[in-house]
Amino acid sequence: MKISNSGGVPVYTVAGADTARPLPDWLIRKRKRSLKQDPEFANRVELLQDFDFEEASQCVRVSDDGDWVMSTGTYKPQIHTHYLPHLSLSFARHTNTVNETFLLASSDYTKSIHLQQDRVIELHTAGNLHYSTRIPRYGRDLLFERRSAEVLVPSVGLNADGKGEAFRLNLEVGRFMKAYEIEVGEDETVGGLQGGVSSGSVNTGAVAEASHGLLSFGTSLGTVEFWDSRSKDRVGILTAPHDAIEGRAEVTALQFHRSGLELAAGSSNGLIHIYDLRSPVPLMKKDQGFGLPIKNIIYLDSGVSTRAQSSESKILTADKKIIKIWDAKTGTPWTSIEPAVDLNHVEWCKDSGMLLTANEGKQQHAFFIPQLGPAPKWCGFLDNLVEEMAEDPDDPNAFGKSSGGDVYDNFKFLTLVQLRQLSLDHLVGKTSLLRPYMHGYFVAQKLYEEARLISNPDIWQEQREKSIQEKINKERESRIRGNKKVAVKVNRRLAEKMLEREEKNEQRRARRVLEKGGDDDMLDTEKAQAVGEIEEQKPVGGVLSDPRFARLFEDEEFEIDEASHEFQAINPSTKLPKGLTAVEQEELESHKGSDSDETSDESEAEQPQRRQKEAPEDKNRISSASYKKSGHKSQRGPQMVVSSSARKPQQSRDTTFGSRVGKLKDRRTPNRGSTAVVGEREITFAPSEKPKRPPTADAAPQGQRHDRKDRRSASGNTFRKM
Repeated sequence: MKISNSGGVPVYTVAGADTARPLPDWLIRKRKRSLKQDPEFANRVELLQDFDFEEASQCVRVSDDGDWVMSTGTYKPQIHTHYLPHLSLSFARHTNTVNETFLLASSDYTKSIHLQQDRVIELHTAGNLHYSTRIPRYGRDLLFERRSAEVLVPSVGLNADGKGEAFRLNLEVGRFMKAYEIEVGEDETVGGLQGGVSSGSVNTGAVAEASHGLLSFGTSLGTVEFWDSRSKDRVGILTAPHDAIEGRAEVTALQFHRSGLELAAGSSNGLIHIYDLRSPVPLMKKDQGFGLPIKNIIYLDSGVSTRAQSSESKILTADKKIIKIWDAKTGTPWTSIEPAVDLNHVEWCKDSGMLLTANEGKQQHAFFIPQLGPAPKWCGFLDNLVEEMAEDPDDPNAFGKSSGGDVYDNFKFLTLVQLRQLSLDHLVGKTSLLRPYMHGYFVAQKLYEEARLISNPDIWQEQREKSIQEKINKERESRIRGNKKVAVKVNRRLAEKMLEREEKNEQRRARRVLEKGGDDDMLDTEKAQAVGEIEEQKPVGGVLSDPRFARLFEDEEFEIDEASHEFQAINPSTKLPKGLTAVEQEELESHKGSDSDETSDESEAEQPQRRQKEAPEDKNRISSASYKKSGHKSQRGPQMVVSSSARKPQQSRDTTFGSRVGKLKDRRTPNRGSTAVVGEREITFAPSEKPKRPPTADAAPQGQRHDRKDRRSASGNTFRKM
């Protein structure tokens, strides 16, 4: 976006910046290949799609709801309608002749009234042309009186009574009503129905819609007539001041203030007069400066306010060369916009700082003034772009140095003393590369850079060293200095660990800067502290100063319990050391006793060997503290216990030790013999008779029964009968 800073008020050219340099089609196709290297094309902002015409644009209007923009242009004569929330062209419609001006009769685009240059009035709807009719004479302007639904067309020439007319087309009845007859003088030449070359005309008009509804018409005589739409009578006439040199100029633009008590009138010689309806004497007189007819007058009364917006009411006046905005009370110029092509119409997006124009170029202009108002809702991203381009977001007048105050692009302004330092003073008056301007010269940027490099060959190395020095100083400023003791209430060890980690990261960054070509003497202290190579870690970016983690070091509820099982499981390096077992304590005491009898030299020589011998034995012992550190894992796997819900839990915790010991049963282990012998063993067995048990008195005699005497035994084992 291009920026112009007229009067200290920045104006952004959002669209139409390259309207002044149109290129032929064959050259455009050729340049498309190099557009990727064109910085202007790469940084462009295309606000609306196809916001242009083939030749020129005639008029542009914004709907009351703020969602639609309709514009007319040529050639071929056509109507473009843009849907603003989508920032794109909704449709294009062609007409038979060129459009003079048009109005939107509804809050959106669905009803529009167009005045064509062939005396035709066209009524368009959302679909197509609804109806067209023709007026007797050429129209100059178009008004719409909403209270009576009448279209008013100020026209050129005289009627049969020798007066000018403002035709009335009643849209409710569907026919022409009796026109307003306005005094425009006599036609000195003999002409036809349209009148002669110097015949009078009603040039423009205005309707006080927001207040009393009075109608005003500006004539070629320099007068303004006021008509009441209810009585259809003239209620007053206002005569512009007479100029001694140019005489009385024509009135070409009129606009009521929303209060209805103030009227702004623009003339054909570039003068604007502000009137109070209660007095024929103008309150203020302003000169546009070019002596051209005034085309538009707009009261910039915004309904919203922003930080950058000025509180004073403004008036916008425009001719075909320049747009000026000035204070409505004092007349002080506020800012101005001077496009490269002639203007035909200017439209203000209400309650915003956006201006749209119809001009004699292909592209239509779109200007954004942040101090006039915020960006419209359909292009709210412009506010962010403006804040990014400004050096100070709180100061609306602060903008980049490279964007404002440039007279020529790709040129450097140098005084004569600077030219002598670069050895370029011999080119003064001999070449077009040096263009005189004020007290110096404009030099081509490429020539300036080459001459600067030749005059000082070491400038590149100096700039590189300067950038490295600035980077190191920036790192030093962000360093946390002082001792490692931090003023925190809780979690002091965690805070100290974070500070230590930040210092290590800072040392590594400084070492990398030195490796890339920095000064070695500047970081001796940091280099001495960071001798060993440390594995790079992600820096802890200011957690202590971050307000989101402030309660971690202030509130006792967030205190870390390092003795808890959860903390020790996550942080094994911070576990508390375990105490020695009884066996380890006895071994330690025995070692101390044996070492005390030996000399100090022998103890120093034998102690490392003893430690090396004891180390593998100590690691293999389950009771040792280094058992788990040596990589051994417990051979006992996880046990799963099945419990029954019907079983009552044993409440052994609530009973005494004596009561629990009394309930224990005597458990005798069977004597399976001792096998204390290690090695081979010989075992012999000696057979022996089993002793017979003596008969008891109660037992019955168990002799041989007589019924088995004669029976032969089935067993063949004779030893059983012994």
